[in-house]
Amino acid sequence: MQKLISMVFVLTVFVQVSAQKIIHQEIFSPKMNKKIKTIIITPNLQPNTTYPSVYILHGFSGNPDRIIKEDIPDLVKKAQEYKVIYILPDGNYSSWYVDSPIVKDSQYQTFIGKELVEFIDKNYPVKPEKKFRGIMGWSMGGYGATNIGVTYNKTFGIVGSSCGALDFSSFGEGYQKYMLYKVLGPLESLNPNYFTDSKIKQMEGAGQQYIFDCGTEDTQMIGMNRNFHKKLTEAKIQHLYTESLGGHTPEYWSRSLSEQLVLFDRFFRQ
Repeated sequence: MQKLISMVFVLTVFVQVSAQKIIHQEIFSPKMNKKIKTIIITPNLQPNTTYPSVYILHGFSGNPDRIIKEDIPDLVKKAQEYKVIYILPDGNYSSWYVDSPIVKDSQYQTFIGKELVEFIDKNYPVKPEKKFRGIMGWSMGGYGATNIGVTYNKTFGIVGSSCGALDFSSFGEGYQKYMLYKVLGPLESLNPNYFTDSKIKQMEGAGQQYIFDCGTEDTQMIGMNRNFHKKLTEAKIQHLYTESLGGHTPEYWSRSLSEQLVLFDRFFRQ
């Protein structure tokens, strides 16, 4: 009888360990002195096994819940298929994932690139090496993934941007409309370090993989993505750049992000 109870206990523990999970967690940011809502999606975790990790950044006005409901609705299935842990931090409505020079509790670059990574590495069975950690996003999150990914190029091995807002200087009315001025101040006095172009020099020797894509009908983003692709090509920085039919819509980025996740999986398996 005692042996049977022990066997049942061991089986129960194994089921608890291996079950796939969607975890809603509030993670404290020391730099911002507040907790950030984050969703962590795991595959069926096996004992003594570690997994690649991908940080996924939502767009302007988005949130982690919307990612799994609308933006990448099969993300839970993908976590199991690719055996990857996905981390979805809440980037606030319009933080632009920067360390704001004017808003003290909007320091999302440091939170995601350093504090969140350290928390995940400590509390989840992720592989600690750079080559098994990626970051991606779309629109505002495309800018954030590029900016954070390159800034922390010793942390992330692969960086992906879909229809990213990669050039604030050509944003026009969007700089006001999408509330950039609230976290970065006036465009005319913006520190050049916030421009994606300023990251090109860092990308030259960063030892990372880069993926960029944009929809051909995305009138606001297509020009800046083409220009960034041109500058990377001129600088001889290896990257994958693709265009396909679509506008700045959930239908476009849902498809493109799914395609990028395939490439992320291939990168992790190399």
